[in-house]
Amino acid sequence: MSGTTFAAEGGGMSLTGPNLTYVIVAAVIALVALGFAFALVRAVLATGKGTENMQEIAGAVQEGASAYLFRQFKTLGVFVVLAVVLLFVLPVHGVEGSETLVKLGRSAFFVVGAVFSAFIGGAGMALATRANLRVAAAAGAAEGGRETAMQIAFRTGGVVGFLTVGLGLFGAALVVLIFRGDAPTVLEGFGFGAALLAMFMRVGGGIFTKAADVGADLVGKVEQGIPEDDARNPATIADNVGDNVGDCAGMAADLFESYAVTLVAALILGRAAFGEDGLVFPLIVSGIGAIVAIIGVFITRLRVTDRTGMVAINRAFYASALLAAVLVAIVSWAYLPATFAEFGERFAGTEGNPRLIAIGAVVIGIVLAAAIQALTGYFTETHRRPVQDIGKSSLTGAATVVLAGISVGLESAVYSALLIGAGVFGAFLLGGGSITLSLFAVALAGTGLLTTVGVIVAMDTFGPISDNAQGIAEMSGDIDEQGARTLTELDAVGNTTKAITKGIAIATAVLAATALFGSYTDTVTTALNDAGIANVGTYLANALNVSNPKNLVGLIIGAAVVFLFSGLAINAVSRSAGAVVMEVRRQFREFPGIMDRTQRPEYGRVVDICTRDAQRELMTPGLLAIFAPIAVGFGLGAGALAAYLAGAIGTGVLMAVFLANSGGAWDNAKKLVEDGAHGGKGSEAHAATVIGDTVGDPFKDTAGPAINPLIKVMNLVALLIAPAVVTWSVGADQNNALRVTIAVVAAAIVVVAVTFTKRKPVAMGEDLDDSGKAGDGSGAAASRAEKVNA
Repeated sequence: MSGTTFAAEGGGMSLTGPNLTYVIVAAVIALVALGFAFALVRAVLATGKGTENMQEIAGAVQEGASAYLFRQFKTLGVFVVLAVVLLFVLPVHGVEGSETLVKLGRSAFFVVGAVFSAFIGGAGMALATRANLRVAAAAGAAEGGRETAMQIAFRTGGVVGFLTVGLGLFGAALVVLIFRGDAPTVLEGFGFGAALLAMFMRVGGGIFTKAADVGADLVGKVEQGIPEDDARNPATIADNVGDNVGDCAGMAADLFESYAVTLVAALILGRAAFGEDGLVFPLIVSGIGAIVAIIGVFITRLRVTDRTGMVAINRAFYASALLAAVLVAIVSWAYLPATFAEFGERFAGTEGNPRLIAIGAVVIGIVLAAAIQALTGYFTETHRRPVQDIGKSSLTGAATVVLAGISVGLESAVYSALLIGAGVFGAFLLGGGSITLSLFAVALAGTGLLTTVGVIVAMDTFGPISDNAQGIAEMSGDIDEQGARTLTELDAVGNTTKAITKGIAIATAVLAATALFGSYTDTVTTALNDAGIANVGTYLANALNVSNPKNLVGLIIGAAVVFLFSGLAINAVSRSAGAVVMEVRRQFREFPGIMDRTQRPEYGRVVDICTRDAQRELMTPGLLAIFAPIAVGFGLGAGALAAYLAGAIGTGVLMAVFLANSGGAWDNAKKLVEDGAHGGKGSEAHAATVIGDTVGDPFKDTAGPAINPLIKVMNLVALLIAPAVVTWSVGADQNNALRVTIAVVAAAIVVVAVTFTKRKPVAMGEDLDDSGKAGDGSGAAASRAEKVNA
């Protein structure tokens, strides 16, 4: 038993004594993680940069990625300003201090969450565009080979992992230190800022990277018969830029918001369940996660006897997971009491041991992460049967490759959904008969899963760095045969790690969404009490009844929004890729010397096309995610909005896993053939797998991973508008005219945005001027890109 004085009910948290110390320690651990990040940056940048030709190519990629990201942040600034104003206007309920100060805090920490998300994405991309060069240089036999190359790539990913846990934990601890009992309300803004920016970066970066990738594959590989990363391919610089803005910047921001939102959900429910101690315990668990991240990254080392880099990564991940479980068990035993009686009257008569429940919930999350890793690896690794079966199907053409990949994705989604469902239900059962305690256990499971987030983020960033390194090596030609084999191996491992982290990210989305769903119900209950509604329990039971036609409509709309969002994202890639294909074909037609290397491709034109299209296409999916729940909530009520969230969560988990795993399987089936299976490069089987990979590109890198932040953005929007929905629907402040007006305006915004998007023609690239600039301010990247000598 700890010496902590356990708080039972809400009122007036002072956060003194041991709990104050624990929060400060958590903040210090976060700063230590950030310190390790900066130390690793120096270590990575101190390694060799390769030949001058390699450096020139890497420089073009760096400038293209930076120009895109700068343009994107300017575009998203409008959304940030609007969100800050709306957060201040929306009412709050159940605050202990000044309502105005809490609103100001919520708006301010929305900006903090958005800035942290943007910084992690930008910093991760900036380092990745420098590490890719160093990985390519290290892969050669004279520079250290596969062990050194992998260490540089993984430790670069480790920097992003340390930034994720460091900034996420520091931001949450800072809110708790400043706002104490009102921290949950302020944390809603912090989580919303992180999720909103991540969604836009994920969608925009995904559109950019896959438009370039599809164009490079279809024209370069299939039509011209040259490698994807051949310097003669006009889309190759844009393709490498895309890897960074999509898989580095976008996914880094996505995993940060997963970490932040899951921690926010745990803190909100912990506060509701156990008062001060429930607010502090998730921070302690996250502090352990930061320590595990540091250890996990440094123990990831490739041994000479390891068959592939995946063996080393799996070894470090499972060791980190085991260490996290042991440390959480020790801390839970030291911090929590042995009985619920010490939590006060709220849990009088509640059976069970709080220590065992906390340990069990966190272990469920850790086991779920390990299980998702194993399952995703089975469906996407090159030496496993699903990918090998897709490879064999290439012998009968592209159609059977596409069918086989869709089948793999659909099947894997079922098993992943069952695993995630089992994790949620297992954590829920730990709460016994208490709904509040059960939901807190679910949130703790999410926090437990993310005790390994440092290694998970390192795994994800490892993928695009390896891909870029192979591209730089191939374009420059300055790599020996052993180095080429090493980079091919690391690239295949990177495809698998990216698929795994997408699976883990959607698992955290479901756990966080389930916990936030509980927070939503608690917020609605508080608002009903404030509105003076009698028999709140009966009112809620009727309002949340699924047999109510309004709720059933809400559920259907929630499921439909996931489909519409996915369709918009994939269609955006299709339109942009069409422009890239036409531009690359034009260059091969008008500059015949490209093929014999007497003329140089105009790389910058493709970079500009992708930048322009990504910016104009990301708006509609973003508006859909924000305004659809507003329209349902104010139009159909709090019960229908709850059903809407349930529909979005259920459909989202299946859709996200299906898209991510089918795309990953297609990609590695292509790698399998390129490594010599079924005729190897240049064969009809190779062309068929390239087509499959092209279909899978927007699946796995645009629509699929974007569903993860989509679910959490919609949950947080619902949580933020819930007090207003209830206040203007029932009680003395009922205002049906205002409520219906808001619903109609929100629905109109969605309809107009979707209609505008659907009326856009397939872009063919004619609107570029003679200089190759798209008129969007991103043309600065072209000047450096054009200097790359083919």
